[in-house]
Amino acid sequence: MSAPHLLAVVSPHGFGHFAQTAPVVEALRARLPGLRVTLMSRLPETLVRQRLPGPVDVIPRAADFGMLMRSAIDVDVTATHSAYRRLHRRWPEHVARFADLLGELAPDLVLADVPYLPLAAARRAGLPAVALCSLNWADIYAAYCGHLPGAAAVEADMRAAYRAADLFVRPQPAMPMADLPNTCTVGPIATLGRRRRAHLRRVLGLDETTRILLVSPGGIPTAVDPDRWPDLPGWHCLLPRAWRPVRPGTSAIEDLGWPFADLLASADALLTKPGYGSFVEAACLGVPVLYVARGDWPEEPGLTAWLKAHDRAREIPREDFYAGRLGHHLAVLLDAPAPTPPRPAGADEAAERILALQQMRGRGSPRGGSKRRSPP
Repeated sequence: MSAPHLLAVVSPHGFGHFAQTAPVVEALRARLPGLRVTLMSRLPETLVRQRLPGPVDVIPRAADFGMLMRSAIDVDVTATHSAYRRLHRRWPEHVARFADLLGELAPDLVLADVPYLPLAAARRAGLPAVALCSLNWADIYAAYCGHLPGAAAVEADMRAAYRAADLFVRPQPAMPMADLPNTCTVGPIATLGRRRRAHLRRVLGLDETTRILLVSPGGIPTAVDPDRWPDLPGWHCLLPRAWRPVRPGTSAIEDLGWPFADLLASADALLTKPGYGSFVEAACLGVPVLYVARGDWPEEPGLTAWLKAHDRAREIPREDFYAGRLGHHLAVLLDAPAPTPPRPAGADEAAERILALQQMRGRGSPRGGSKRRSPP
């Protein structure tokens, strides 16, 4: 009997979706030796190999686009609504084509974080499917576009696809998703990097008194000019290479060649926007967080409330972020008492819930006689 085959379909909308998926895949591998993994996503290959170091076949294809963004913190509502309207005008055809693709790939389970097209296609193909995410695009789309013409039909297709999953795993902190009857809740999911602070300081040529601020907007291009930032005495800033950091006291993240998880574990503070991966990993490591609020992102209230309960956290105004006025905020942040970091038990809990479906444990590939759901 051949090893079971997992197809993980991951949204490229930022890096938080893969930050949730990779630990669950690793937890499944630990329970299913020989598990064959195929990843479908347009994520950077370097990120994939860092977070999922074992054997994995990569299909560089996006199964969703999430929300179209003007920056890491601003949604382009008009463009997003238009894109979804175009997609759903031919929704049955898209589902049928993806179902044919699933037939060619022949997975034993489809795991989606959190594109809904693969879930609808898996239902059509009679394949077991699990959604995994702290949010779903139906709730996000409804919040931004629900009042626009034609949105009700799009949202109905989305919700039907999410309901088609055998299970929707919600790692905490998660949106409520009260209208989905197939949800289950697990603990936080995080990949914890290695603390290499002394080594990082040596690489950067810093003395022991200089602190390191990791600045990461979360994988979505955001225009910032750090050359206009004032000096930040006592700090060295690690910035995205796209910002072209050349002034003293700054370095490009990508030039270091380190796994992001190790950089975060070795930093003295993180500056980011509200997002699952950065918030949860920082809290579990005890790394203080400055964040720039999106303001209208529906997932944000739950994320920020959870972060403030589990880590030192402080919101900063957008104008202070773009202008680099960070010194006061960092001083207040580091002066706050540090809570006990939470334990990231969600990946193991999610793997157990997935295996409890009895769709993968002890079963072979489809050609070996895997059990399938009957298509509707």
